Amino acid sequence: MRALLVVNPQATATTPAGRDVLAHALASAVELDVLETSYRGHAADAGREAAGAGIDLVVAHGGDGTVNEVVNGLLAEGPRPDLPMLGVVPGGSANVFAGALGLPREPVEATHRLLRAVEERSSRRVGLGRVADSAGERWFTFNAGLGWDADVVERMEQARARGREATPSRYARIAASCFFRLDRRNPRLTVELPGGETVDGVHLAFVSNTDPWSYLGGRPLRLNPSCSFDRGLGIFALRNVRMATVLRHLGQVIRGVEPRGSHLLRSDDVEKIRVTCSEPVRLQVDGDHLGERTAVEFTAVPSAVQVAV
Repeated sequence: MRALLVVNPQATATTPAGRDVLAHALASAVELDVLETSYRGHAADAGREAAGAGIDLVVAHGGDGTVNEVVNGLLAEGPRPDLPMLGVVPGGSANVFAGALGLPREPVEATHRLLRAVEERSSRRVGLGRVADSAGERWFTFNAGLGWDADVVERMEQARARGREATPSRYARIAASCFFRLDRRNPRLTVELPGGETVDGVHLAFVSNTDPWSYLGGRPLRLNPSCSFDRGLGIFALRNVRMATVLRHLGQVIRGVEPRGSHLLRSDDVEKIRVTCSEPVRLQVDGDHLGERTAVEFTAVPSAVQVAV
C-alpha cells in the first residue's frame, strides 16, 4: 500500500516528536511519503496530487482544517471509487471529525487504531456536505454555518494570528462577545428547504453533516442529534436571538436534550438547504472562515469518501 502522510506543523497538538513516531509506525506497514504543509491550501494541493498519483491512503495529521483541506483536494474532481482512502490522526484542538467517527482523539491511540485499520483493511464510506456559492464549491466534513458561529470563527482566526491558543475558554469568551454584537431586530436570512418550504426572518443558520455539531473541550454540542454521516444534513436555525431563547437552546445543546422551541427551525435529515441573505453574512466551513456571502446552497452527498476506521 502506498501512503502519504500530510502533517500540519502549526496544528495545536502536533509536535515534531509525534510526527516522527507516527511516520515511523506507518512506514512499518506501508510505503510512505511524508509532507509537512507550509502554506494555506498546501494540504488540499497534496490531496489533489495524491488522487491522481495512484496513492492508496492519505493520512491527515493536524486539526479539522487539515482534514478539510485534504478532503477538498481528494474530491477536487468529485467522488469516484478509485480515490485514495482517508486516514485521520488528530492533532488539533477540537478534532470534531475524528470524534464523530468514534476515533481516538489522542494522537498515539489514533495511530494504533489507524495501523490496525490498515492491517485489517477496515474502512467505511461516509457522506459529506458540499457548499456552493458565487465563489465556487467547498466540501465540509462536520459543520458549516452562517451568522454567529462564523463570526466566532473569524474572531478566533484573528486571535490565533496574534499567537493566542484556541482554548475552550477563549472560544466561550469570543462567542459571548459576538452574541452581544448580533443585530436582534433585523434578521437577514431566509432558509429554503426541499418541498418548497421557505422560512423568513432567520438570524443564524447552523448546518450539520453529523452529530455532534462540535465540542466544547470534551463536551459534545448536539444541535441535530439524529444527524449522521449516513443521512442528510441537519439544519438548526433561530428566528429569535433574545438572551432567554439562546440560553434555553444552549442548555439543551450542552445537556444533550433534543432541541425544541417555537423560534427554532430544525431538521436532522435534509438533502438540500438554500440560504439567502438580505445583506452579506459571514460563512464558516469546518471551522474555516470563508468570508461574507449573500446566497449559499448546502447539499448532502452520500458515501463521498472512504475513511480508515
